[in-house]
Amino acid sequence: MLISSGRPIVQVAKEIGVSDGALGNWVRVWQEEHPEAAADEPGPVEWAKCKAIQAENAELKREIEFLGKVSAFFAAKQR
Repeated sequence: MLISSGRPIVQVAKEIGVSDGALGNWVRVWQEEHPEAAADEPGPVEWAKCKAIQAENAELKREIEFLGKVSAFFAAKQR
């Protein structure tokens, strides 16, 4: 279900009622037993990591933008 859908581990784990850690371990074991399946495209674990990194990147960009505005504000006040 997880491999074919490409959905995040956390989402599928909630649907089937297991912990995401257990499901992640099962996926890892399956990928080790079936290396030919994972050779062509990234697996669900990689997609979940990619989505998490993209979300973190977006948050960091917002923080940098905010800090730039705050720095400009205080620099203008000191003049």
